[in-house]
Amino acid sequence: MTQLPSLNGLRAFDAAGRHLNFRAAADEMGVTQGAVAQQVRQLEAQLGVPLFDRLPKGLAFTSTGRGYHARVATVFDELRAATETLRPEPDKVLVSVTPTFAAKWLIPNLPDFSALHPNADLAVFATERASSFHGDGIDLAIRQGKPPFGAALEVVRLFRQKVIAVAAPSLVAEHRMPLDLETLSHLPKLHDAHDLWPAFLKQLKVENRGGHGLRLSQTALAIDAALSGQGTALVSSFLVRRDIAEKRLVQIHPEALSGEQDFYLLAARSQKRRPSAQAAFDWFASKAEAEA
Repeated sequence: MTQLPSLNGLRAFDAAGRHLNFRAAADEMGVTQGAVAQQVRQLEAQLGVPLFDRLPKGLAFTSTGRGYHARVATVFDELRAATETLRPEPDKVLVSVTPTFAAKWLIPNLPDFSALHPNADLAVFATERASSFHGDGIDLAIRQGKPPFGAALEVVRLFRQKVIAVAAPSLVAEHRMPLDLETLSHLPKLHDAHDLWPAFLKQLKVENRGGHGLRLSQTALAIDAALSGQGTALVSSFLVRRDIAEKRLVQIHPEALSGEQDFYLLAARSQKRRPSAQAAFDWFASKAEAEA
C-alpha cells in the first residue's frame, strides 16, 4: 500500500496553493513562513516531484502541482463538509468586504438581497486585511485585485476600477458643469489612502492649486467629507452612483482614471457549497457591471 504523505505537508501545500504565497499561507495557518516552506519541500521530496516554481514574488504551480492541488483541495473540502455534519451550526453566510465597500455599496443594496432571500442569515465582516476562507470561516469575499488568482478560487469581476472626481452640489453651485481645469485645480482636494490625485491631475495635465486638503484613512470617509461640502474626492464610480443619481454628489469633470485593480467576488471552489452561500454568490454575481 502506498504510504500517504504527511497531513501537515498536505495542509501547507493546500494553503500555499490557494494563496500562491508562503507568507499568506503561514498567516492562515498561524505558523511561520519558513515552516510552511519546509513542509512543502518535505512533501515534494516525499512525492519525488516539484509542486511549485519559486518566483521572486510568490509561487507558480508546476503542471504536476496544479493537478495535485485540485485533488487535495477537493479532499479537504469533503473533510470539512463531513465535520460540519457532526457539528451543525446556524446557516450563516459570512462575507468579507472592505469597510468602504460595506458602507457605500453593500449596506445600501442589502434590502434587495433580503427581499429575494428573506431567510438568509448574512453576516458582513468589514476589514481591510485579506481574510482566509478556511482560517476565518469566510464564505465569500469582495476585494480589489488583479488576476491571476489562486486555482482554488472561483472569481467573478464585479466592477472595474473607474475613478471619477465628485463634489457636493453646494461646493460647485457657482460654476457650470463640467468644471474647467482652472476651477478644478483650485478646489480643495480630499485624499484617501490611495492618494490618486497626483495621477488624476497629471492625466489632465494640470497642477493642484487647492492646497494640501484633508487626508483620510478610508475612501468612505472621503466620500462623507465630499457629501458635507468639504472638498472634491476621487472615488470609484460605482461607489457613488446612487449619490449622483439622487443629486447628493455631482461628477465635476468627465475625465476618469482607470486602474489595474478591479473589484472581484471571490469564493473557494467547492462542490459542497451550502445553498445559502450559493444564493449569496449568485446575487453578488448578478450585480456585476455589464461591461465587466
